[in-house]
Amino acid sequence: MNVAVEEVGNERDAHVVEEICSYVADVHPRSFFLFAGAGSGKTRTLVEVLRRITGVVEHAAGGVYASKLRARGQSVRVITYTKNAARVVTSRLGENRMTDVSTIHSFCWELVKGFDDDIRQALLAKNAEDLAEAKAYAQSKKKGETDTDRKKYAELEAEADELRATPAFRYHPDHNTYGEGALSHQDVLHVAAWLLRERPTLQRIVQDRHPLLLIDESQDTMRGVLDALLDLTSVRPGNFTLGLLGDHRQRIYADGHTDLPSHIPPTWARPALQMNHRSQERIVRLINAIWEADIEGRTQPKTGVAQHSRSEKQGGKLRIFVGNTSRSASAKMGAEANCAGVMAQVTNAEAWTVDQIGFKTLALEHKLGAKRGGFYEVYSGMVLLDKEAATPDPNGERMGPSMVRPLLGGLLELAECVQTGGTWDEFVAMAVLRRHDALAKVPSERTARATRLAELHQAIGRFAGLCCTDGALIKQVLAPILEANVLPADTRLVEAYRDERAPPPEPQRGAGESKEDRQRRGWHALMNAPWTELARYRTYLGGEAPFATHQVVKGSEFKHVMVVMDDEEAEGNLFSYDKLFGAGLSKGDRENMAAGKETAIDRTLRLLYVTCSRAEESLALVLWAKDASSALTAIKACGWFAEDEIVALS
Repeated sequence: MNVAVEEVGNERDAHVVEEICSYVADVHPRSFFLFAGAGSGKTRTLVEVLRRITGVVEHAAGGVYASKLRARGQSVRVITYTKNAARVVTSRLGENRMTDVSTIHSFCWELVKGFDDDIRQALLAKNAEDLAEAKAYAQSKKKGETDTDRKKYAELEAEADELRATPAFRYHPDHNTYGEGALSHQDVLHVAAWLLRERPTLQRIVQDRHPLLLIDESQDTMRGVLDALLDLTSVRPGNFTLGLLGDHRQRIYADGHTDLPSHIPPTWARPALQMNHRSQERIVRLINAIWEADIEGRTQPKTGVAQHSRSEKQGGKLRIFVGNTSRSASAKMGAEANCAGVMAQVTNAEAWTVDQIGFKTLALEHKLGAKRGGFYEVYSGMVLLDKEAATPDPNGERMGPSMVRPLLGGLLELAECVQTGGTWDEFVAMAVLRRHDALAKVPSERTARATRLAELHQAIGRFAGLCCTDGALIKQVLAPILEANVLPADTRLVEAYRDERAPPPEPQRGAGESKEDRQRRGWHALMNAPWTELARYRTYLGGEAPFATHQVVKGSEFKHVMVVMDDEEAEGNLFSYDKLFGAGLSKGDRENMAAGKETAIDRTLRLLYVTCSRAEESLALVLWAKDASSALTAIKACGWFAEDEIVALS
């Protein structure tokens, strides 16, 4: 009898696949928004729906729908947020010619590529909007327009002139593209959204190719693209069906709608997945409490459904540790190691021991992760060179700013050939040089060839010795490689290495800074950063480090998780754990509350929900508060934790 009850409990969402199939395959198809909380089996549900409506699995209504697709040469389009997610859907679905799966960027570029005149018009329209906004902002200030404002106008006008003179545009969704006509990721999204709104022909193309379009992680989909597709459902009713899948409680990017459910038309269906197949019951209970919390400063509604854990997952361990943020960074790291030790005792899991480090540490900001990971100086320089390229992405494929890639690629590969004491594996080193085309220009004539190879050998020997020198800086280790032209290097890297000038001063808060000055400061910081930090940074960039930020682990799960909450070290202003745990709201928060706008409390609640819901078995929260005593009082009052789950760090 108990077994039957458990089976019913675990199959709470068994009807959802059939429910969605009925919306899609009906004579009068119905668009829908699937609420799918953390660990709810969203991808499995998506794949099972696709298998039925494309005829892979025998299904009465799905078979008829698949026949219509086949007869018209149409396909179902699935849009995911990351390439990893696209690969997961494709691998589970198997070969399926009636389903196209891609990222949002690939989809948008597929729609607009080759239409250069239309792309130009879309970019010029965006440029005109930016110029109008800049002028309106300047005129709204008490002091009126300034030289900085006029400089901004000139930059936008020059950009418009460049667009008019650009003959063709290009973009590669898998790589950064540079030079004339190169479009950024955001450019492609803006262009597609504008053209979907302004070009009826493109609307017709989308509808005729893909009568059903499914968007995964819809809460983070750029508002312009999503709104254009929402409008498309009403252009030719019955010819285009849109299915949105996601969890607005997990929105972590500013591009998405602040409250997606409120933008869903009332005629749409709203199925929901209520199970959490990932986490133990104690963790599921915590994330439910977080979302249901009544906290001063919250403006986001509590829409969504409470989750239920699986019947066989009724355990789970949880602790929150609270200390004072005035401690030094090294003291905090030591205390966090002790917290892991406590978790090891509580859970009896070796993963929490210092030797194993089998848990994932999640930080609020990349800056905090860089400090914890021991590569803060390298990270600081990289961010000044190119902020977007300097941080990891959910795919784990970002390779850092383009101008420094020789550092993160061939140079670090060469460093892996170096052994203790400065010796190096010549065979492996030569393989690295070949892989990076460093031997292509070695002369063929015997004497000249021998001279060049000897030069390379001597340079790599010096490099190997410097790699093993305590306190060596990146510029010092880089010297023999650049001076002997061992590896191909970006001209900007070479110029920065040779630049002996002092860096420009850091601008005062709120003051503008030219791109040239910012990058000069970045190069100086990078060249004078410890050499040992570079490899740690590359590991972090590739998503292989034992710590990450909430953006990078989007959709991921780990058996054991530590969440480090430290507003002081993160130095951000969008989130605030201090405010969440009783520190009081700012004037800006209260103004946003009065206007019904999103506050730091709203953003931090979502962030905490996302990070906590990554954990499967156990979860440690470490809060470094400005006032630890007040934070402890607020934590005890909120009711999220049992008394023995709250630990004060002395």
